[in-house]
Amino acid sequence: MELDQLKLAIKQLIIEECEKEDDFSPQEIQDNEPLFGRQSRLNLDSLDGLQLSLALKQQFSIRVEGARQTRKHLESVDTIAALIVSKQQDNNG
Repeated sequence: MELDQLKLAIKQLIIEECEKEDDFSPQEIQDNEPLFGRQSRLNLDSLDGLQLSLALKQQFSIRVEGARQTRKHLESVDTIAALIVSKQQDNNG
């Protein structure tokens, strides 16, 4: 999967899993914008993080473990995409 396609899939997953369909379209989410915290337009919370982690495991077969790791990897669409690419390379190489 191309990186742009992967990022679009991640954005769609975020919107669906975190129930943001009424607030955002995938195209409105910037690749590097924060998903959580005060600076986030999406205003995701810890429950959204859990939902997102489970969905990533289901759709991309990756596990995000530990509170620190989860926060680090779920910071933005860019960081999620980097994690997926990294895990896929580990599994293939």
